[in-house]
Amino acid sequence: QVQFVESGGGLVQPGGSLRLSCAASGSIGTIYLGWYRQHPGEERELVAHITSTGRTNYAGSVEGRFTISRDNGKNTVYLQMNSLKPEDTAVYYCNSVIRRSAWGQGTQGTVSS
Repeated sequence: QVQFVESGGGLVQPGGSLRLSCAASGSIGTIYLGWYRQHPGEERELVAHITSTGRTNYAGSVEGRFTISRDNGKNTVYLQMNSLKPEDTAVYYCNSVIRRSAWGQGTQGTVSS
């Protein structure tokens, strides 16, 4: 199974941006991929996903602000997050949508003034 390593989190002010990266240990070309996030004390939720052909879909809470993309040549998936809100504060993970691998450590994104 492919394993994933997330990076790019940090502390930003409301309205700011972050770009998350997720590097895979193997080829991602045929994998339906997603970015998930987990707020403290809550279950992990799927916020954006992208098919192997590049079709994307988003949770309503991030629609219009987040953009998921993939670079199959680099075995990397990205999440561009703009117009960030305090409620976007969470640990962000990437994984397959259908056949999930073990979860990585994630990357913390904190939105605060």
